[in-house]
Amino acid sequence: MFTERSLSGDLPAVREGYAPETLVLNCDRDFETLDPAVAEELLLVTDSLDQISYDGAWLPTTAPEVLQQYIGSDLTIGMPGDGGVAWTRQTVPPCVFVKPRLETSPDDFVSFLIAEALVEVSLDEPEHFLGFFRDQYPAFVRATEDHLDANARYQLAAAMYTAYLGLQTRAEFAGWADDFPDLYAAWDDAGERLQPRLDDLPSEIAQGQTEFAAAAELACSGIKHGLDLPAPFDALDTDAYLDHGADYAVQWTETTFEKME
Repeated sequence: MFTERSLSGDLPAVREGYAPETLVLNCDRDFETLDPAVAEELLLVTDSLDQISYDGAWLPTTAPEVLQQYIGSDLTIGMPGDGGVAWTRQTVPPCVFVKPRLETSPDDFVSFLIAEALVEVSLDEPEHFLGFFRDQYPAFVRATEDHLDANARYQLAAAMYTAYLGLQTRAEFAGWADDFPDLYAAWDDAGERLQPRLDDLPSEIAQGQTEFAAAAELACSGIKHGLDLPAPFDALDTDAYLDHGADYAVQWTETTFEKME
């Protein structure tokens, strides 16, 4: 199922600079979550598996099955919302996965997604929002339970973690103009394409054309591009969020939904 991907252009230098031991793998089928049997096939191309472990006492019993599975005893790699490129440090060495759904995407864009994953692998951050929220997750659930269903809550949590990572990665991308010009151009182009959508979000939310969690997903993606965000999402583009992490995320969620009542 997994074969090592040949890297070209700026990608070998990015890998060497950020995550030199990481394997970049092509997958022969799309996935959101790799079940344990398939995940163990990674042993054919890696040295070992080092499963994430949580005690999980803080996870509400009403949490979706996919979250229960993630903190359970079975090895779980990949989660809904990871997109066309995913990464894990549960393998030794770490792995970046490129899924078949990207076969029709522009090469420059795919290269940027791979580069982004390599930068994220280099951060000392969890690979999923549960590792970010941890025991603050019940407070996040309480702040959203009267406003969002389980799917929208998952989407919002994933978006907010995307924002948190984006606060850390965008300084790297912004500095690539000289060293990795093609990747910089792809990052810049993606931001330019996204900005008009962000400008329209307030009216789309007000008119019910875009649900709040979907709007958050768009806005939080804009953080890694350094874009102008509409309220209330602009309050996530702050040093305070980077400094206080999950505590700030929960406070922002509580305040945001209180104002919407």
